[in-house]
Amino acid sequence: MAGRGLPLHLATLLTGLLECLCFAGVLFGWPSLVFVFKKEHYFEKLCEPDAGLIGNATEQADCKVQYERFSLIFTIASFMNNFMTFPSGYIFDRFKTTVARLIAIFFYTTATLIIAFTSAGSAVLLFLAMPLLSVGGILFLITNLQIGNLFGQHRSTIITLYNGAFDSSSAVFLIIKLLYEKGISLRASFIFLSVCSTWHVARTFLLMPRGHIPYPLPPNYSYGLCSGNGTTKEEKETAEQENRELQSKEFLSAKEETPGAGQQQEPRSFWSYAFSRRFAWHLVWLSVIQLWHYLFIGTLNFLLTNMAQGDKELVSSYTNAFAFTQFGVLVAPWNGMLMDRLKQKYQKEARKTGSSTSVVALCSMVPSLALTSLLSLGFVLCASVPILPLQYLTFILQVISRSFLYGSNAAFLTVAFPSEHFGKLFGLVMALSAVVSLLQFPIFILIKGPLQNYPFYGNVMLLPAILLTFIHPFLVYQECHARKDSPSAIV
Repeated sequence: MAGRGLPLHLATLLTGLLECLCFAGVLFGWPSLVFVFKKEHYFEKLCEPDAGLIGNATEQADCKVQYERFSLIFTIASFMNNFMTFPSGYIFDRFKTTVARLIAIFFYTTATLIIAFTSAGSAVLLFLAMPLLSVGGILFLITNLQIGNLFGQHRSTIITLYNGAFDSSSAVFLIIKLLYEKGISLRASFIFLSVCSTWHVARTFLLMPRGHIPYPLPPNYSYGLCSGNGTTKEEKETAEQENRELQSKEFLSAKEETPGAGQQQEPRSFWSYAFSRRFAWHLVWLSVIQLWHYLFIGTLNFLLTNMAQGDKELVSSYTNAFAFTQFGVLVAPWNGMLMDRLKQKYQKEARKTGSSTSVVALCSMVPSLALTSLLSLGFVLCASVPILPLQYLTFILQVISRSFLYGSNAAFLTVAFPSEHFGKLFGLVMALSAVVSLLQFPIFILIKGPLQNYPFYGNVMLLPAILLTFIHPFLVYQECHARKDSPSAIV
């Protein structure tokens, strides 16, 4: 990168990291916010006290309908977080950075103002506010991921770091909870978040491009404070030429390879990849693990209340512990480093043996996919044991497996499919997995009803589904070996 552009690039990097860390993924701190909403008596009027219970017994029993409302709000918001990735990506591609960020700021500010001025009597507005907060946050993340393009060889590390910051932003709701316990009202906290939108607007026009940040970065590229016009036609041509040279060296997709001497592989359509076995099993892998994560987060307050037998101080303590462990920004790079190391190792082997570069790139994903499934299995097993101290381990496994899940998802789609289809396939897999995530609400109703508030049996039902995810890395491993013997094997 040009030396004179380094301060601007660093300012963009650090402010983008701060934006993702403080705003983008706050939705996943939902358990901390639920604790505050319950203190403010949100949805409490829906409760019908049992005449057979008196005094504290009624309070300790907690309200089934209240929990259902909170679970449904999180279900809808988390669904929108994933489902809207596809249209959000289209908006970003079609209308560029500035427009996408202004839409994000509008959604985010609207959401924080609604929450700020909502009370127990108008709690139903949370059904609108939380999805808006979710969509605004995912647009912040999408527009910031391109910042990795400014730093060349460190691009993957920065993208992984930003995803980790997105996960870690769930701690913002913990801070709001702690401030609430110190006497700072919920309204004051969310008005402050609303005022922060002026910072988002300033950053949009001063530290972000109007268009897209190209990769590889053209010489003398300028944006933001230096130029509002983005890349020139000449710069774009230079970038395209450099990109072609880069793609000839890196294994981006199987399509770019020659299956035999003088024999060029025919280009395949987007739908041929979308209906492939490889994509289908990846969708199953992502959907099942993500469903369990969303179910756990959405029902955590209920689960802790059951384990603590209604002790609110104990529930508050464990809710804080869960929020503290959500600093995924510290663990997110681990998966990226694992994949980079394996990629380098398989590259060396490919040079020695003359193996297909796309095949060894695919093989490098197998340990990451399998490890994610293994971490998720441990997460389910720990969460299924109704022992409160064990939940500290559950929280740790949850944040590590979640960081591995989304890092592996993006990396797999990058190496397993052609680069020209990455955006569409990424949006499609996130949208379809969002539909599957809607199952969390009926599962919660099942736990509250037929299972009589005993989540163990619900977890046992999900256990076979988690075990099913191990099929995906096994099939990828099998395919790698099949393609070594037959390079023309289809996916």
